[in-house]
Amino acid sequence: MRTLRALVAAALLCLVPGLPAHAAADLTYDFENGTTQGWGPRGGEVSVTVTQDAAHGGTSSLLTTGRTATWHGASIAAPFVRGTGYTVTAYARLVSGQPAATIALTVQRTPVGGSTTYERVAAATVTDGGWTRLSGNYQFTAESADVQLYAESSDATGAFYLDDIVVTPLGDPTREPVSSDFEDGTAQDWASRAAATLQPSAEAAHGGSRSLAVSGRSASWDGPALNVFGRMAKGDKYALSVWVRLGPEATAGRLGLSIERRTGGTPSYERVVSPKDVPAGEWVQLSGTYTLAYDVDFLSVYVESDTGTFPFYLDDFSMKYVQPKPIQTDIPALKDKVPFVMGSALTRPDALGVHGELLARHFNGVTPGNELKWDATEPREGEFTFADGDFLVDFATRHGMTIRGHTLAWHSQTPDWVFQNADKELLLKRLETHVRTLVTRYKGKIAAWDVVNEVVDENQPDGLRRSKWYEIAGLDFIRTAFRVAHEADPDAKLFINDYNTEFPRKREALYALVKRLKEEGVPIDGVGHQLHLNIEHPPASSVEATIERFATLGVDQQITELDVSVYTDFVSSYDTIPPELLGQQGHRYKELFDVFRRQAANLSSVTVWGESDDVSWLRSWPIPRLNAPLLFDDDLQAKPAYWGVVDPSRLAPSVRRLEAPAGTPTVDGRRDLEWDLLPDSPIARVGEVSAGFQARSSGKGLYVLAEVTDLTAGRDDRVTFTVNGTSYVVKRTGTSYAAKGTGTSYAVERTGTSYAVERTGGPKAAVRPTPTGYRVEALIPTGTDVEVTVTDSAGASTSWTGKVTTAPAVKLTSAPHRTPVLDGAVDRAWSAAPEIRTATWIQGTSGATARVRSLWSGSTLYVLAQVTDPTLSEESPNPWDQDSIEIFVDPGNGKTKGYEDDDGQYRISFSGRITVGGTFDAGGVKDHVKAVTRTVPGGYVVEAAIDLPTITLAPGTLLGFDAQVNDATGTTRTSAVTWNDNTGRSYLDTSHWGVLRLARG
Repeated sequence: MRTLRALVAAALLCLVPGLPAHAAADLTYDFENGTTQGWGPRGGEVSVTVTQDAAHGGTSSLLTTGRTATWHGASIAAPFVRGTGYTVTAYARLVSGQPAATIALTVQRTPVGGSTTYERVAAATVTDGGWTRLSGNYQFTAESADVQLYAESSDATGAFYLDDIVVTPLGDPTREPVSSDFEDGTAQDWASRAAATLQPSAEAAHGGSRSLAVSGRSASWDGPALNVFGRMAKGDKYALSVWVRLGPEATAGRLGLSIERRTGGTPSYERVVSPKDVPAGEWVQLSGTYTLAYDVDFLSVYVESDTGTFPFYLDDFSMKYVQPKPIQTDIPALKDKVPFVMGSALTRPDALGVHGELLARHFNGVTPGNELKWDATEPREGEFTFADGDFLVDFATRHGMTIRGHTLAWHSQTPDWVFQNADKELLLKRLETHVRTLVTRYKGKIAAWDVVNEVVDENQPDGLRRSKWYEIAGLDFIRTAFRVAHEADPDAKLFINDYNTEFPRKREALYALVKRLKEEGVPIDGVGHQLHLNIEHPPASSVEATIERFATLGVDQQITELDVSVYTDFVSSYDTIPPELLGQQGHRYKELFDVFRRQAANLSSVTVWGESDDVSWLRSWPIPRLNAPLLFDDDLQAKPAYWGVVDPSRLAPSVRRLEAPAGTPTVDGRRDLEWDLLPDSPIARVGEVSAGFQARSSGKGLYVLAEVTDLTAGRDDRVTFTVNGTSYVVKRTGTSYAAKGTGTSYAVERTGTSYAVERTGGPKAAVRPTPTGYRVEALIPTGTDVEVTVTDSAGASTSWTGKVTTAPAVKLTSAPHRTPVLDGAVDRAWSAAPEIRTATWIQGTSGATARVRSLWSGSTLYVLAQVTDPTLSEESPNPWDQDSIEIFVDPGNGKTKGYEDDDGQYRISFSGRITVGGTFDAGGVKDHVKAVTRTVPGGYVVEAAIDLPTITLAPGTLLGFDAQVNDATGTTRTSAVTWNDNTGRSYLDTSHWGVLRLARG
């Protein structure tokens, strides 16, 4: 145990100039030498003495009596050095017979040139029944005089003991890890945000034997919080993790991790981990990273729920500084490798530290992601806040970057007050004030504005989103926003910005709107295409078609929010992203930037929505999951995606995968129905040449199809099919082709407008011209390693390389043109419809099955399912675990690994309960189904009508289609059977559904 002399010496060492703070030892005040060790009274009649009446450790403690005010107590000249962080701990106990009170450790100091301040270090409720631990962190940075550490009590006259006071210099506290395991039986500095009760508990533990039980919460945000002020440095990244579990009697809940920061007393709240589902009885980890981007005077991490006040446990919290890797300076800058502005979205943290360095090196354009939106700039009417916007605009200006303003009018992130009690006149007045204020403030600095954002809804008859803006003001809100923005800054380029413009229906709806507004004289300068894509869909050709379509309007175009998710659906999640997906993503970026470079005359900017994976919004949307959609990884290092943009030769060869369903199409150069059951697998455009490819498997060999786009015919135009190393060449206009490596050849003679095949020992093949090029069909030997190369006479070449595997035939059925009565009865109209049966088991090998028929009329598809199931149950709360029929419909027969907006999963239970699945919340299809059910001996009948407004139904139309029967016993699904899809993933993607062909009556 230290003597007072040793303590004084240690304190003096802390003040020696040049001595590293981390070299100083702990200061411990244990009072075992019988002295107060420098502590004295604070207050006129206060007495501070050493006593052996009580002790936490050893035999002595410090007793404070004679108090007559709450700030009276025991104090010491604080051994704190400016700029050094400290952890301060102490144990307190009340003198016997006194009521519970809050004991606090507080610092008093007087900044040079300022007023005396009082800063709380630690506090806890203390009783006379035992010792209570006080603990907290402290650091001050302003030059100050009269720095004191003192203990005070909320009971103005209460007497109390102090013992084992320890002041620990942290060296650099922002680099020291923070952890809590609650194994000492205390709350370890966690405190309630409001009314919640925090109690160490042995009832549940993630690690060790104890956790912290949280109960008595008054609101979703009420719960445990830990003061981390002084433990984070501005611009640095920290990894935070905590384990949570539902408390007693809580059956469901979602918990997340957040940060509260205050500057000048104004609080702000930021999510570190969005609320996640916490199943009953399971520990769930909440982990994420956070970068402090502000000067603060308060900083706290806390756990909250999205709704409710249910109890929960937390355990094993940790917060660790993340040492950044230096950015790579030996690789080309992105902005130097593209013929347009290369932009990145950013938020305030992204402009600091290595993130700021990466931005400055690789990008010459930026888009503030949130800082210029309405909720950030005008949270209350007339109260504008520009601190964050100014910060990012100044950052970009210093680095010579072009700035896009995002966004002036949007249906999301707009405060409720904007629409409150608003008629059209008032709403447009508020809009004009907001737009004029923002655009005027940044006149000459912001080069382009997203004036209106996401105003198109292709599912509406007029193509316009039914937002509050539209419901109150109609198109006039768009006209007003553009007019005022142009008046405020005539030199700024004004854009309309939207997502999914690469899909034909959305493309045409936006095209029609822009065309109309331009014809009216609305000052629209350009169209922004967001391009939130995934690694497989849609093809790059769809993006190019969109750019070419809008080029006819003479508007500037920009890619505004590009990212490429590694997921093709909204449910899947990886713990570690497979490297082959990152390679595939690299080739996807390569194809996209090939398009952008070809279309550079129509594009002025390409912006990725974030500079690196660690800041991507796709880490929390549509669900919290690991995603890596950008050009640089979590450590800001170049990924295959980066090389796909800068130097595709650095990418590993692309190996794609294609299923060849069983089939025997006629090899005559005509595209028969067999090929139309599936979409072609795209072969990327190079120059003016592109293609689509399919295959079918049979006992005779591998049937292959290539649809080539090449408007200029040449003698050397050809398609080469290479199977397991042997190549088979089909020329477009030549008179022969050879099977390389086999010594066989066969001739192709042109007859009129088609090609006939004369075999001379080679595989059967045929070529036929098309309006945009030519079509090749061939029957070649079966193999798994396949390459399809399309070459034109000028030498341009594009290819598809991958693995081809056999698969069952795609099932096809038809729907006659009839209109049944929707009443659950099998009327005569159904007699014309062919019957299909569910016999593809995806769960179990026996159980309920169905006979299914389809009809169509107008824009409606009718489905009849006669289900054999003698025992019916709806006991499970999960609709998929109830006895039900699921009808899957893809109006475009896209066969995608994910749902498009008009794809639907329509589930109807035996009692008529309807649930709908699809993209996001199935918003585009959830109101499109009606159904009537009827129980019959041995099962039930479902008769459904599904509206398909996104296409025109006609004889010959092909729909992606499937049916699934769920068989329940009690609360459990015991079997499931489909018509065609054998993957068990019908609810996630449409790629293995069967096909329904609409027929005449």
